[in-house]
Amino acid sequence: MPAAQAEVGLRFPPTFWWGAATAAYQIEGAVTEDGRVPSIWDTFAARPGAIANGDTGERATDHYHRWADDVALMGSLGLNAYRFSVAWPRAANLDFYDRLVDALLARGIRPVATLYHWDLPQWVEDAGGWANRDTAYRFAEHAGLVGARLGDRVAMWNTLNEPWCSAFLGHGIGVHAPGRRDDPFVAAHHLLLAHGLAVPVLRGASPGATVGIALNAGTVRPVTDADADVDAARRIDGLLNRIFFDPLLRGSYPADVVADTSPFTDWGFVQADDLATISAPIDAIGVNYYQPDLVGAAASPVDDGSPYPTGGQVVHHPVPSPVTDMGWPIDPTGLRDMLVRVTTDYGPIPLYVTENGAAFTDTVVDGRVADPARIDYLRGHLTAAHEAIAAGVDLRGYFAWSLLDNFEWAFGYGKRFGLVHVDYRNFARTPKDSALWYRDVIRRGGL
Repeated sequence: MPAAQAEVGLRFPPTFWWGAATAAYQIEGAVTEDGRVPSIWDTFAARPGAIANGDTGERATDHYHRWADDVALMGSLGLNAYRFSVAWPRAANLDFYDRLVDALLARGIRPVATLYHWDLPQWVEDAGGWANRDTAYRFAEHAGLVGARLGDRVAMWNTLNEPWCSAFLGHGIGVHAPGRRDDPFVAAHHLLLAHGLAVPVLRGASPGATVGIALNAGTVRPVTDADADVDAARRIDGLLNRIFFDPLLRGSYPADVVADTSPFTDWGFVQADDLATISAPIDAIGVNYYQPDLVGAAASPVDDGSPYPTGGQVVHHPVPSPVTDMGWPIDPTGLRDMLVRVTTDYGPIPLYVTENGAAFTDTVVDGRVADPARIDYLRGHLTAAHEAIAAGVDLRGYFAWSLLDNFEWAFGYGKRFGLVHVDYRNFARTPKDSALWYRDVIRRGGL
């Protein structure tokens, strides 16, 4: 029988959100049009050696001009949700997002808007950026502007995307914009404060919408069950996961993380009532999952370029599994375990997988992109998501990363995550076999 009519082995809830995700700087281009001002990624990309091959997001995938065709493409794939980000540098003119949201709704696709996917306006960076507490208040103002314009139509808000990356990659080791090497804990706290300040603003502007945040959560495992290795895993889990989940959902920073990091920061930047603001009730957590971590104790201090400030006490070990084109291990059990762990540790809060995907080397041959490795990746992770639901997780949606091949940050255009292939010479779109496979999964409502 046709694939779309095949028997479903693993059925997802009928209300499940089947989506794909993108980010403004990675796809829009048009960086000088319609009042857009420079962002930290424009500045960072202009720095010699910062981006592979000297690539920039100046044109990206030209989504700013091709949005209507891209929305039609989403409709052809059967998506019922689309996660995009609103570029803060476009705050002076939000007409583009008005058109985009209306077009999505016309096709029955829920608009899921992220307010900060790393593209801080350069003028905010020049005033101190995320190292400056005032930036949190500027972000709340941005949330108010966007909420007033789009709040009557957006189905879900993510205040921030992956604040760990903004803090630890952008401020800790400087491999992401703004390319600083200063205190990542200050940046992380101000990002969380920005989230907390934005939540009531969005609730007021967008009654009925789901309000949450997207965290790049990762399952951290010890390389052995020796006490020292278990403690190393505790350290990394604290710096990746609990440093965000605890203040958001418990209103406190983990005591062990504060103790572990005392050689690196004094935590004096946390002011009275900050944690009450940060822990404002939210409706859902977005989990962005790509890979697990396998760690152990270092026999002697090491400096392996890790973004985790551990004083060289932790070694990151290769995970024994196949890897993607990024070199990231493929382990769907890490997604299942993370979803179950969040539910177990923090209660039955609704969860969405807001990003999950893989980069592979893709080529168009006779109008087709055969990408069986990506299909296997998606199948494995959707199976893991279903296992989490069976274990009692309130998982309500899944967003594949990414709808389109795009500007992959410091890797430039050399890594392809898209369900849809983009020819960067002429911006032609070609749905890969994985896109057609995902379309059929959506039609069936499961695997």
